[in-house]
Formats: sequence, structure tokens, C-alpha cells
Amino acid sequence: MSPGRVELGRIGAPFGLNGWLHVASFTDPPEGLLRFPQWDLRRAGAFLGARRPLEGRRQGRGLLVRLEGIEDRDAAASLTGVSVEVEREALPPTGEREYYRVDLIGLDVSNVEGRSLGKVGYFVDAPAGTVMVVQQGGVEHWVLADRTHLLQVDLNAGRILVDWPVELG
Repeated sequence: MSPGRVELGRIGAPFGLNGWLHVASFTDPPEGLLRFPQWDLRRAGAFLGARRPLEGRRQGRGLLVRLEGIEDRDAAASLTGVSVEVEREALPPTGEREYYRVDLIGLDVSNVEGRSLGKVGYFVDAPAGTVMVVQQGGVEHWVLADRTHLLQVDLNAGRILVDWPVELG
């Protein structure tokens, strides 16, 4: 990801023959990604260009999207695995107890017993909800990222307090 940009989705496999794409959206709700008029596409840090979403709709937990300039299945397939980024300043402000995932990556996590669980490495969208993966010395703790388990986030101090026992790993 480049400075000033936030990854909000990832392009999956093509859908059909006319350039439609499966897109995993990291917004809540998933259709929120369609509100951004321009998507910056990036693969392994390399900027591939900007595209406008022309049409899109929800399908399951993701989206089906047709992008400007992507007219057939081969063009769509060439974008599989590409990150969708937007300008950070285009993001709406967060509400109380709302955070962008990118702002939590790298923060120290400890539980209510005062035990360090490690640092936030990444997030996984699981069937039970979003999971914050906290890593420390080869051990991962998969913590449900909801109001019940995330008790306090202090962005200035770089810390998160969770209600999550060390034993759950």
C-alpha cells in the first residue's frame, strides 16, 4: 500500500465472459466500496492504474463489479489478486469506537489480565465476523473484532485492550 491510500478491497476471479469481477470488499457494508468513484489498482506494491467502477452489486458476502476498460474475461482474469485502494482523505470520518483496519495494524494488544498477546498483524473476514489476528513469536491469537472483545483502542499510545484469554490462542 502506498502512503495516503487505504486498501478497501481485493479483486478475485472473473465472473462470466463480459469483464465482470468478483471483489472482496473490506467496507461495512460491502457495497460501500462502490461509492468511491475511482479505484487505484495495485499488485505487490506496483501501481497498475486507476479505474472507475461502472456497475456493481452485492453477491453473497462480496461484490460483482464491472470496471471501466475491462471488457472481457481475459482482461478481468489479469486483475485477479489485485488490491483496490482509495485516497485516505476520501474516507468518511469514523464514528465513536469505529476504526479503519489499517490504523490498527501494528498496535500492541494486551488482555484484561494484563498479558501481552502481541501486535495486530492482519484481519480475516470469517463467517462468525471479522477476526483480528494478533501475532507474537510465532503464535497467533485470533480475536473477534467486535465491541464485546475490543474494549479499548488508544491510537495515540498504540495499544488495544481486549477481553480475550491467552489460552484461546
